[in-house]
Amino acid sequence: MLKLPTDNGTVETYALTGTPLERPAEPPRFSRIAYAAAHVVSDPSRDLDPWGRPAIDWDTTIAFRHHLWKLGFKIAEAMDTSQRGMGLDWAGAQELIRRAIDAARAVPGADLACGAGTDHLAPVDARSLDDVIRAYETQVEFVEKHGGRAILMASRALARIATSADDYRLVYGRILRRTKDKVILHWLGDMFDPQLAGYWGSARFDEALKAVLSIIEENADKVEGIKISLLDHGKEIALRNGLPKGVLCFTGDDFNYADLIEGDGERHSHALLGIFDAVAPSASKALAALAAGDTQTFRDVIAPTVPLSRKIFEAPTQYYKAGVVFLAWLNGHQAHFTMPAGMQSARGMLHYADVFRLADKANVLDKPELATKRMSALMQTFGI
Repeated sequence: MLKLPTDNGTVETYALTGTPLERPAEPPRFSRIAYAAAHVVSDPSRDLDPWGRPAIDWDTTIAFRHHLWKLGFKIAEAMDTSQRGMGLDWAGAQELIRRAIDAARAVPGADLACGAGTDHLAPVDARSLDDVIRAYETQVEFVEKHGGRAILMASRALARIATSADDYRLVYGRILRRTKDKVILHWLGDMFDPQLAGYWGSARFDEALKAVLSIIEENADKVEGIKISLLDHGKEIALRNGLPKGVLCFTGDDFNYADLIEGDGERHSHALLGIFDAVAPSASKALAALAAGDTQTFRDVIAPTVPLSRKIFEAPTQYYKAGVVFLAWLNGHQAHFTMPAGMQSARGMLHYADVFRLADKANVLDKPELATKRMSALMQTFGI
């Protein structure tokens, strides 16, 4: 038990009720492709400039990837919204990509794809579409040179200077024609990054959908799939239904992923989710059950994680990684609760208290005694 604040200004004594899940003896097989967007672990002992060039604990960061691989996940590397453009610069992303690809080579069955964007090009410095194309080429070439596959991240620079859907068609067409392997596109909503408002050339969903589908159709031989992160069930279904045969839909909807992954009997979404970092054991068990045809166990295990995910990804959504790293700390995957750029400060005491309660109810606190001890220490820093 421990003392936690409530939203009415009181303090309650909270007793944990959750039960940690057992780990599989071997990485399970899934019937859905499942990427976890994994976080990086900062190194507070060397963090002399956390806002400018945060120090990274590379050993612990890679150890967390091994944790995810053991649970059957692929890794979506160096593409997390809270890393790219909010704490981890391109130099840091390059180091992360190199290390993660090297680590994957030593693990049988391990797989990953790496984010390639334009974040080393400041949006205000982009003067032309050619500037954006060159920036994309730089990052895609780096990923491919090291033996990785690319996820084409949305570009703040492109969003700033593009004047129509044709500009997006030009940029993406040029990049896709030059990629060595098939890539995953990323449709990231402005709730994750306000600088991406109006992506694909329009603030209207139907017009943006028409534009992105035309880009995919024109380059279907180079597109494995598209991740959509709009936190809107209906919009993802509309995209999924419009994709050409053979092009996959990857849900990035951290509000509605359970239903989207299960599907409607005819179509389903695969997954590329930030929340899988935080609820990996539960997601692994649920996906393994789904692959075995046990839909009820899938629902029973995955459903309690959804309220937790909705809390972690609540507005302002771009600060969601604070809740993800918070749970990694509670579960003993890292020794401290600090983040690159000090982003742990982006959420407050009541948010963390709610995340703790929901994590307990979702059975994702792997070490309840450790979690209770660490949560009590954190609450003390808030005066509880």
